[in-house]
Amino acid sequence: MHRGLADTAGGLPSVFWYLWAGLLINRAGAFAILFLPLYLTAVRGASESLAGVVIGAFGAGGAAGVLLGGVLADRWGRRATLVAAHLASAVLMVALALSQHLGVIAALALLVGVTHAMPSPAFVAAIVDVVPESRRSRAFNLQFWAFNLGMAVASLLAGLLAEASYLALFLVDAAATLATAALIAWKVPETIRHAPGSTVTGSRRPGLHTALTDRHFMVFVGLTFILAVLTTQTSTIMPLAMRADGLGPSAYGTVMALGGVLIVLGQLFVPRLIDRHRKAHVLAVSTALLAIGFGALAIADVLALYLGACVVWTVGSMLAAPPNAQINAELAPPALRARYQSVFYLAFPAASFVAPTLGGLSLQQWGDVHWLIVGGVGLLAAGGHLLAGPSRERRVSALRSSAGPEAVEPTSTGDGRRASV
Repeated sequence: MHRGLADTAGGLPSVFWYLWAGLLINRAGAFAILFLPLYLTAVRGASESLAGVVIGAFGAGGAAGVLLGGVLADRWGRRATLVAAHLASAVLMVALALSQHLGVIAALALLVGVTHAMPSPAFVAAIVDVVPESRRSRAFNLQFWAFNLGMAVASLLAGLLAEASYLALFLVDAAATLATAALIAWKVPETIRHAPGSTVTGSRRPGLHTALTDRHFMVFVGLTFILAVLTTQTSTIMPLAMRADGLGPSAYGTVMALGGVLIVLGQLFVPRLIDRHRKAHVLAVSTALLAIGFGALAIADVLALYLGACVVWTVGSMLAAPPNAQINAELAPPALRARYQSVFYLAFPAASFVAPTLGGLSLQQWGDVHWLIVGGVGLLAAGGHLLAGPSRERRVSALRSSAGPEAVEPTSTGDGRRASV
């Protein structure tokens, strides 16, 4: 067990663990938005349609916040962006808790969406900055595990706090966000290895357009978007399908809880399982498992079949997490690392829009055939990873061979500082 833990979590600098702790605290306290629709309808008297508009404003703010966070993390630095975003989010959350006018609440929800999403690119870019490439698979695996563990804690605490006081729900969320800001300001130094605001050389000033016109990267983002569309089925279309099969909210909660338990218990073992295999092959297998799991819902009509399918697609999600993050890091130029992260993260809000919009129409028109369509799209994406993998690997090799001092791999010292090897 000691050797297993050392392999899973050893060799990581102390700065990573402070970032990891900050992410866990942030996720465990991020529960106010989970109950925002109920708060709007039950406390503020909003209609369901108006509550939907407010939630939509939060989502739109999130898409903008991801891009803004990526740009600022490359220009200001990771630490400054993380601290500023968390402080702003805490202040806005308190204002949201105390506001009564629905127009003001909608505007604040938009701004909270921006500040809530801003840290994501900076968190990942900082991890890439400080973790040696040989340990990044472990680091990203632990990041994914912390995210899901935090969300599980948030779901549990949110229900308890909402029953006691919606005001407490928002204030505790703000306190957790403030604690994350304090931890980062106290323990996390600036991790960016080039001077903040510096750029790579070229005929045109690099920026977001560099990522958006990077063919290898955008093919990878497109395949990740399909993966996100598949995983988003669990929170958008699957509840409707379960209701049509006569299964109530408790059955849906059981399926979702099983997925969370599997990730919390099994995610730490994933790196040792996939290390010997090429990333493209792992992603092809993981996407195929997602496709099979969701495709199986075409014949699911009882809880046991839904639970069995959940095991299959959850294993697929677990396998996909480390190589997805590794490839994203490998393709990004160091000076544009956070910008590349922000474009990558856009795949997820885009999937949150596409999955329910097209999925609801598909389920209504074709019933259970919808799941066969989802499975087919997933299998095509699995094939896409196999086709794109060799070209992407050559691109990564070329980037490494042409890189200068920026590509020198960091190694941690005892106090978490970096030295070059």
